[in-house]
Amino acid sequence: MAQDDDRWLAAAYVEPAVFELRPDYRALLILADGLQPGPSDGTTEKVLRSAEEGAVSEHPHLDAWRDAFRGFGAKPQRTRPSVDALIRRAPQGLPRIDRLTDAYNAVSVAHVVPIGGEDVDRYQGPLRLVRATGDEPFDTTAGGEPAVEHASPGEVVWRDDLGVTCRRWNWRQCVRTRITSTTTRAVFILDALGPMSDADLAAAGDALTATLRATSPGVTLTTRNLRAT
Repeated sequence: MAQDDDRWLAAAYVEPAVFELRPDYRALLILADGLQPGPSDGTTEKVLRSAEEGAVSEHPHLDAWRDAFRGFGAKPQRTRPSVDALIRRAPQGLPRIDRLTDAYNAVSVAHVVPIGGEDVDRYQGPLRLVRATGDEPFDTTAGGEPAVEHASPGEVVWRDDLGVTCRRWNWRQCVRTRITSTTTRAVFILDALGPMSDADLAAAGDALTATLRATSPGVTLTTRNLRAT
């Protein structure tokens, strides 16, 4: 499986049009194989509480992400970058969802970096970040029922061969590839812009891998950095 993981990560890419919008963008991809899914537990409760206690309401990285959203036509007051939305929930308590989601949400808040988690086994083809044409399907729910939306033309989205996996860079994940109670192989995407240094991005990655190892002993981790060249 390690060779498959290497090939899948090697095929991931960011479309040049995204770097034209934000040449300071970087992504750290962490592919985890051998995860142990399950309900929130003592380990994730500890990191979530620590993140809640240390959450900041203002930060240069938050400002950069709000500006990036405006750059492709989104209104960050209405559709907030994922880390912005999480930090706003911290005073009342971050959500307790499951041990894998809790792990990356805690690191996201603690390090002020957007992080997404996706089930790799539900992907078709490589992961890539593009500016949408407007035709790409996005599997979601409406009123508790399955629904299909489409990204707006020019919107920055993560996608695979079947459609959009995350809209508005890191705003909302699709239903098809989200982490579930059966996920054992996942990719975690850490999104960085200019105010976050490479060292700080690496530190956030280290914090996430440490938490994943604590909740899933024996997990195998493969990483890759994506950036403008």
